[in-house]
Amino acid sequence: MSTGHILLLGTIAGATIFLGLPVGRMRGLGPAARAALSALATGILIFLLWDVLSEMVEPIEGALDARHWGRLSWLAAIGAAGFALGLMSLVYYAEWMQRRSDRRATALVGPGAAAVDEFAHRTWLDTLTPGKQLALLIAIGIGVHNFGEGLAIGQAAAASQISLAVTLIIGFGLHNATEGFGICGPISGEGTRPSWGFLGLMGLIGGGPTFLGTVVGQAWSSEALSVAFFAVAGGSILYVVQELHAVNRRYGHPTLVTWLVLAGLVLGFATDFVVAAAGV
Repeated sequence: MSTGHILLLGTIAGATIFLGLPVGRMRGLGPAARAALSALATGILIFLLWDVLSEMVEPIEGALDARHWGRLSWLAAIGAAGFALGLMSLVYYAEWMQRRSDRRATALVGPGAAAVDEFAHRTWLDTLTPGKQLALLIAIGIGVHNFGEGLAIGQAAAASQISLAVTLIIGFGLHNATEGFGICGPISGEGTRPSWGFLGLMGLIGGGPTFLGTVVGQAWSSEALSVAFFAVAGGSILYVVQELHAVNRRYGHPTLVTWLVLAGLVLGFATDFVVAAAGV
């Protein structure tokens, strides 16, 4: 199989994320349906957290089993730093956004002056609702995760393991189809209806890195790079899971939410079986 074919299939694997995104524009969703979608998204992301941490830890455990202490220390340090970066960067980002919001809220010094002060420094991020901001964070976390998946596809192809590469593409394509629901969970939860342009942007952020990772993986194989990207993805996904749990608690449907979190988790593992069949 040619490089072009591998890259095309890697693109398709990432593009399946668009299959779940139209859910974000569904009308007439009641509180229970919104809670269900948010909880389903949470379950899928919990699975992704387990998935990326497993991928991150695997080479570290390999170095431990081989008693390669220098390699173990190096990979463990990369993993710890990457995880902290993925988690804490989003914590500081959220605090920065909150401070910006508080400053705008206290800038009411007069009718005309308030309008100028409020909108002069307004950015695109400031125009997003809280649900859309959380959806953006989810898309970023998934995108970093999918870059790591693309690396696996590209490195398998570079090693002439074409059957493995194709199996990975099929499995990751199934994964990404469920990730679209994860992005739409917080949007549906607040009852907003995003534009097709916004959903398309989220799809590019979340799915596009699969193609980029495939390109990099074919050209350059690096164990440390894989650990770093999976670690950053794990930290960012953990932050998003915490935020979604807070959203879920506000719905007042604890039984429904718990069942749908479980369903999302099971769905994530079910789509992983194709990849597991390849012995990855």
